[in-house]
Amino acid sequence: MATEKIIMAGFGGQGVMSMGQLLTYSGMIEDKQVSWLPSYGPEMRGGTANCSVIVSDGLIGSPIITEDATAVIAMNLPSLVKFEKNLRTGGKLLINSSLIEKKAEREDVEAYYIPANEIANEIGNLRVANMVMLGAYLELTKVVSVESIIEAFKKVYGADKEHLITFNKEALHRGAAAVRR
Repeated sequence: MATEKIIMAGFGGQGVMSMGQLLTYSGMIEDKQVSWLPSYGPEMRGGTANCSVIVSDGLIGSPIITEDATAVIAMNLPSLVKFEKNLRTGGKLLINSSLIEKKAEREDVEAYYIPANEIANEIGNLRVANMVMLGAYLELTKVVSVESIIEAFKKVYGADKEHLITFNKEALHRGAAAVRR
């Protein structure tokens, strides 16, 4: 891995910022260079909330991702519409097919359709749909290990949330399985 540039986007409350934070902390755990750039503002009132994460073996010149994202994780339709154009040719487009019926418009990218909400419901906790998508992304890129994500979860959320690790670990594994088919 040289450099992964990921845009994660969805509605407020879908865990987009958490997904970005966990990936960033995991990169730090694995001694990689990282940046996390959240986008707040009017998005918090029901629009598209997003963050950009860069994980690299080398120095990062800028945290801004414009038209050269290696991956876009779209949790909802407005996010897909807004960010599909930011992918570089050959980039990975992960679409939450539970909420997005639209297919990728671009043919020069790799599109993956993951029913994240359905998988999360099967696990028994709709709030882990973001972790399903993160698990799919990790399976495709191997940017960091699942073990690092779990370690980051403990650091970010603390001991009082450790009872949620089982759900989150299962979501990561189920997301990975969804793109292995």
